[in-house]
Amino acid sequence: MTAPEIRHGEARVMTQQESFTVATRGRGSYDISREVARVVEAAAVDTGLCHVFVHHTSASLILCENADPAVRQDLETFMARLVPDGDPMFVHTDEGADDMPAHVRSILTHSDLTLPVSAGRLALGTWQGIYLWEHRQHGHRRKVTVTVQG
Repeated sequence: MTAPEIRHGEARVMTQQESFTVATRGRGSYDISREVARVVEAAAVDTGLCHVFVHHTSASLILCENADPAVRQDLETFMARLVPDGDPMFVHTDEGADDMPAHVRSILTHSDLTLPVSAGRLALGTWQGIYLWEHRQHGHRRKVTVTVQG
C-alpha cells in the first residue's frame, strides 16, 4: 500500500509499507532479502531508508554474510552456547525449554533493521543478506513489516 506524498517545504517524502509472513520450520535463519527488495523497488523511492521490523519476541532480524551458510550455522552454534535451552536459571518456561532462551536471543540481536536505499534499490554490501532468525525449536508464522521512506 502506497501512502500519499507528503510535502515538507520543497521536498517530497514518499512512504510505502507492506507486511509479509515468513513460515519457519524451526530454529535457524531464513533469507528474506528478495521480499524486502521487492517492497523497496515497488516504493519507487530513489534515495531513502528502508525499515524492516519483525512483530515477535522470539525471532529477530540480522544483516549477515549471504555467500557461505556456514556463517549462519556458526552464529547458531555460538548462540546455543551463550543461551542454552533448558538453562535452570530461567523461570519463564511457559512454552517449553526454548521459551526464555528465544526471548534472550531476540533481545541480544535485533527486532528491526534500517537500511539505505540508493538508486531505487537496497544498498546492501556485496556479501550481505537480510535474514529472519527463528529462535524457537518449532516452526512459526512470523510477520515482517517493511517501510520505505524517501
